[in-house]
Order: sequence, then C-alpha cells, then structure tokens
Amino acid sequence: MSLFRRSLTAFAALALTVGAASAQQMPPRPAAIPKPTVPQVPVPPPPDVDAQSYVLMDYATGQILASRNPDERREPASLTKVMTEYVVSAEIAAGRIHLTDPVTISEHAWKAGGAGTDGSTSFLKLGSTVKLEDLLRGMIIQSGNDSAIALAEHTAGSEDAFVGLMNAYAKQLGMTGTHFSDASGYPVADHYSTARDIAILSRALIHNFPDDYAISKIKEFEWNGIKQQNRNELLWRDPAVDGIKTGHTAAAGFCLDASAKHGDERMIAVVMGASTNRARADSAMALLNYGFRFYETHKLYESGKPLATPKLWKGEADQLPLGVAHDVLVTVKTGEYDKLKASMDIPSTLIAPFKKGQQVGTLNVTLDGKPLQSVPLIALDDAPQGGFFKRLWDSILLWFHHDDKKPDAAPAAKAADAK
Repeated sequence: MSLFRRSLTAFAALALTVGAASAQQMPPRPAAIPKPTVPQVPVPPPPDVDAQSYVLMDYATGQILASRNPDERREPASLTKVMTEYVVSAEIAAGRIHLTDPVTISEHAWKAGGAGTDGSTSFLKLGSTVKLEDLLRGMIIQSGNDSAIALAEHTAGSEDAFVGLMNAYAKQLGMTGTHFSDASGYPVADHYSTARDIAILSRALIHNFPDDYAISKIKEFEWNGIKQQNRNELLWRDPAVDGIKTGHTAAAGFCLDASAKHGDERMIAVVMGASTNRARADSAMALLNYGFRFYETHKLYESGKPLATPKLWKGEADQLPLGVAHDVLVTVKTGEYDKLKASMDIPSTLIAPFKKGQQVGTLNVTLDGKPLQSVPLIALDDAPQGGFFKRLWDSILLWFHHDDKKPDAAPAAKAADAK
C-alpha cells in the first residue's frame, strides 16, 4: 500500500473515532413540544361547599346546574332586600314613584337602623329628607334596614302594605317557596324563602331592571358622613362579579346571592346557611367558577324562523309555518352538545284559521332521553280560512286523510351557537 493510501486510511479512521466520541458527548435532540389542547375529561361533580342549601343557575336559560336542598325554606336575612329592590324598581318603571322623590325618614325606619338594633344601618336621621335614589344605594350597598323600610313606606304607604306587594310580585315570578313578612329581612315569624326562589328573583332583577341592578357592584357609599363598604367581598376578588347581596342573622347563618359575567355567559350562585363570612364567599366563588368552566350555553333555534311547515287544511295557504317566539337556548355540560335531541309535538291535522303567535304545538329538547326544555311552537303568520270551494274540496280530501306521523324538529344549526 502506498504512503498516500496509508495516510488516507489513517485519516478516515481518526475521523470516525472523533465522530463517535463527539456523538457520545452531544446530548440527544429534544422532541418537539406539542401545542396545548384542552383535554376532554369527564365533568366532575360540583364542589362540596359550606352551605346548608345552594343553587347555581345559568342566567340565559334559567337552568339549575347544581344545587343542594334548593327548595328548603330558610330565613333569607338581608337577601330579602333583593325583593325590596325589585318592587321599588318595578314601581319606578311604572311611574308611580321616582328616583328624585324626597323621602321623609319616619320613626319606624329610624328605629330599624338606630342604636341597640342588631342589623345594618345607613345612619339615617329621624325626620330628615333623603332622595329615593340615595335610599336605594343605602339599602343595596350598605344593606341599611332603615333605608329598606323608608323605601317601603314611601312606595306603599306602610311597610305592611309593601309586604303585600312583595308577596304579589313573588307569586308573579313563580317563587313558590317564599313568603315575606317585612322589607328588610329582620327575623320575624312566617318570613322565609329558598335558594331556588332567590335565584329566580335575581335573574328577573338583572333582566328587567339592569340600571338598578348595577348599583350592587358599587364598592362603597357614604351617607351622613359615614362611609361603608359593600359587604360582598367577591367584588374585590373577581372583576367579573357584579352583584348581588349578602345576608346574615344568627338563625339564617351567612348568606350570599352572587352573580358574575364572562363574555356572553352569566351565572348566579345563591348560598344560604354558610358557617362564616369567608365560607359564604368561598362557596359562591367556587360555584361560579365551576359553572363557567364546565358548562356552555348554545342557541339551538332562532325566533321567527320556520322550524316546520306542516299541511294546512281549509286555509288560503296550503302550509302553516311554525317556529318559536324567543330564541331557544340550552346549557349543557362541556362536550354534551351532540347528545341533544329535538322533536316536535304537532297535531296531525291542522285546520284554518290560525292567528300569528297562536300556540300550535310544542318543541321538546332532551339530553340522553331526559327532558331539558319544552317550548311552545307558534304560528309565524296569520292563516285565514280559504274560500268556499277550497274549504269544500279540503273537506272531501279529509275523508281520506290518515296521517298520524309527527314531524321531526329541524336540526339545530351549529352556526347559530352562542357559547
């Protein structure tokens, strides 16, 4: 072998040796880091919170997502003032009282917030005149019993008469487990409510009177030279929380009616009978977070759009378009949207006339075979009778008509989802 070839062979061997040594010293190349995706995991049970009873409600649908003893009658303490606010707001909307009204503080109202009482106060002065709007702030932010009674007396003439309004509005809202005996929540006989009813009331307050509801997110209010903070400590914990009301007596325990909004979703959590102030706040926050994390709201059907066009007999038109008066929303656990089923219950024979808005059938939405919602199906247009010969001809055809098949609901358009 020539000198050149021996040198080349030696060089190659050396290169292999160095390469092998380098390979042993160099760390292995790390694997590519995967992009994070939300894992599909089973929805856990609701948190085990410190409360004798509670309700977690989705605001958009009114569905109860989690609860413990939701219909147990309990003393509501100052959660009562949510109804006092609702009644006052309704009377303002009706034009019977006004935010600018001057209100004279009676002895009865003054004593409710005076020295020696075991309740919250706005420190109103006997015989003073206070603008109604300031009384609302005193009641909602400071939880003043004196403010609540002054509002009641101005609205209805006396607290007893106002209590009659409270119970009338409660019945109107479907609060079947509630009876009020005063306007402030001070412990008296035959005064009770439930977590479910307080949630129903809160949903109505937010929807019907958003401007007055907005007062409940104000963190402090000063009256008579005394500044007091809102007792709802969740307003400091989470900027998504914007209400609603705290309550406490020895018999009622610590109560909190809380609401928060993330994007287009809003949740309401009502906690009754917690052991401490901290416990009621922790419990309500845990429930709100659970609802936002593990539930989602979908719009299944849009109001005013035909879901079915069944045969119409003896009418000017041959078909009757049916739909819903309001958007159909449902709230389900994350990942369960595809399990929803919809069907329509419509009479097999529809004979004119029908009026626009008249209920003709029912739209039923189920999840895993269990009823979730039942919504009236209405006529989307007037459907008058046809002429004499049209009615005569259809009368003849009806002798041979045998159709008991019920039409299926049109599939929900996922493009219309409102998560």
